[in-house]
Amino acid sequence: MAAIDEGIVREYFEQNGFFVRQMRKHAVQARRKTGEEEIDLVVYNPTWSRERRKPDFFLFANELPNLHRAVVSVKPWHTDVFTPGTLKSSPELFRFLEENVQREVVKFFPAEGLTVAREAGADGGAGAEVTKILVLPALPTQEPFRSQSIELLKARGVDCIISFRAMLLDLIDKVEVNRHYRKSDTLEVIRLLKNYDLVREPQLDFLPAVGREARGSKSR
Repeated sequence: MAAIDEGIVREYFEQNGFFVRQMRKHAVQARRKTGEEEIDLVVYNPTWSRERRKPDFFLFANELPNLHRAVVSVKPWHTDVFTPGTLKSSPELFRFLEENVQREVVKFFPAEGLTVAREAGADGGAGAEVTKILVLPALPTQEPFRSQSIELLKARGVDCIISFRAMLLDLIDKVEVNRHYRKSDTLEVIRLLKNYDLVREPQLDFLPAVGREARGSKSR
């Protein structure tokens, strides 16, 4: 399943114009991952410019132009909701934020570019550092649990989150039935499901409130 989940994330970023590198093809078992093995994906936006602001915490597709470079951790716990209790009892969620991991992350971006970005972002600008993104199934919908989960994630150092729902809705929207995606199993499966009316075009009413607002601003 890990390959499928990371494949969805990879397609999401690539369909939105990013360069994506998957850091490893092997699964790690019976031992703790090394710093490099904690990295699932690194992504780079070649069209980013210094005039861009920092992306919002909820990283919907309309926010992606504001993202420069990032390390992405994929947590496909699809039957779970990331409640405050889950976050507090699952330290493995945050291992990609550890200092030894971040030292490995910067090696995958041009040193000159990072230096320029730090100088340009000395006052907290959007290019000051590598953005840390956590991909997860869902946050609680009820308050105060939703706000508490968000605060816990931010306090641990997560810059942005993306839900699998948001990514899949975006991919469904972009995939065209009359194209054959022979080079992507993920996109081809979505195309076939759409072709046979098993997956319909995303409907705004199906999105949570924050998603409706984000997609609404994109369409205006």
